[in-house]
Amino acid sequence: MSHSTIWHHATVTRDRRSRQNNHRSVVLWFSGLSGAGKSTLAHAVEEQLHLQGCKTFVMDGDNVRHGLSGDLGFSDADRKENLRRVGEVSKLFIEAGVIILAAFISPFREDREKVRGLVPHGDFLEIYVNCPLEVCESRDLKGLYKRARAGEITAFTGISSPYEPPEKAELSVDTERLTLEESVALVLQMLVERDILG
Repeated sequence: MSHSTIWHHATVTRDRRSRQNNHRSVVLWFSGLSGAGKSTLAHAVEEQLHLQGCKTFVMDGDNVRHGLSGDLGFSDADRKENLRRVGEVSKLFIEAGVIILAAFISPFREDREKVRGLVPHGDFLEIYVNCPLEVCESRDLKGLYKRARAGEITAFTGISSPYEPPEKAELSVDTERLTLEESVALVLQMLVERDILG
């Protein structure tokens, strides 16, 4: 943070944007193993929200690494920095009145909690996309598990690097047993129950 800059307070506030949008802004943070269905679920939820007239944006782990975090690798330090950047961008989206859907493996609880701490209380909703490793590995659409098992990818979450499941996620979605439609319905129900949607 620069000590030679001063925060400029806008006249168009988050509250005014929320009233105009007819919904609150919030971060929906989809966390889980590679192949659990985070991006699929985030995009399906966004589709339904878009149809309802909501202002939304999906930030996907792979897509972010093509630009915002294109200079980062997958070491623990780089993973932390990646999520710090995503957290700061999410904070901006909240102020812009947008429902941000962030789909990231985000394997470490500490890093997810740091992002939670960047935004006002109640504006970070952690969604644990819960799917057993063996099911994720059987899907392996990108061939990453196969490469990790062969030693071609080091520090791969679930194989050679740990994943720490959320202890107090706002929602857990079992994508092994639930259909995509059922999973989307759970997320939308949570948003209604928490008065995110107008």
